[in-house]
Amino acid sequence: MSIAMLAALAALSTNAAPPILPTIPPATIDETLEITGDAVAAEQSKTRMFIPVEVNGKGPYRFLVDSGADRSVIGSGLAAQLALPAGNIVKLQGMAGASRVGTVRIETIKLGQSVIDNIAAPALPERYLGAQGLVGIDALADQRLMLDFDKKTITVQDSRRPELVSGGDEIVVTARRRNGQLILTAARVGNIPIYAVIDTGSEITMGNLALEARVFGTRRPPVPVPVILTSVTGQTLTANLATVANIHLGGIDLANVRVAFADAPPFRLFGLEHQPALLLGTDVLEAFRRVALDFRARRVRFTLRR
Repeated sequence: MSIAMLAALAALSTNAAPPILPTIPPATIDETLEITGDAVAAEQSKTRMFIPVEVNGKGPYRFLVDSGADRSVIGSGLAAQLALPAGNIVKLQGMAGASRVGTVRIETIKLGQSVIDNIAAPALPERYLGAQGLVGIDALADQRLMLDFDKKTITVQDSRRPELVSGGDEIVVTARRRNGQLILTAARVGNIPIYAVIDTGSEITMGNLALEARVFGTRRPPVPVPVILTSVTGQTLTANLATVANIHLGGIDLANVRVAFADAPPFRLFGLEHQPALLLGTDVLEAFRRVALDFRARRVRFTLRR
């Protein structure tokens, strides 16, 4: 069984030192986030969301929105078609390991009415991306993003615009940012406190081995199902799918969630390899009517289904 999974990415210079990771304080609940802006019609493949994106004023092209990736990526075929100038060779950390890849220079990326300038994007084969590119944290850092799974739209808004008061069917959780990704601390699996990373680029939720050990103890997960996860670089990682009885996010409980457990490099990248942690994929996020991310304010809003 093969499940395509887009990786959390880290593009580093060859001699870059590993980042010093701060201690993450407890999260708080915030009920003031509202996103308004241009709702961009999104194509949904299984549970992942794709949007039309303009590159250097051309397009639109089909890009994946990936809050788990700190760098935007463009398909190598599209980069060649647009004759994008080559940039530096970088080390790319994917779901299954690291590799060295070439980058290209992009003058502008346009999402709805938001324009992001001067991006150095790794160029990777479209067959591994599952799209013509992906929009990462470098393009989303100053944006609010709302994924509406019912309407199949993505709303993009400059986070410097004022927020409106939210409704009563929403829970907003304050998160921390590490390498740009939003990490929730008001989360549990059963009675186990965990860190949870919002990863809109993955269609499957993944747990680290520290969480697997806490959930199942010394016994093996009941009826594990081995799956092969394919990174954007084409590398593969084997994981075991198992059912977790309960995941608690803020004030929300989700029952019987399928989780792929593996010693995946992104957990080490985020400094979470020794602490129970999850990468929350769109298979979990689509349980909500809407999920909104404010990267600048470090908040995530979950809109409940009525």
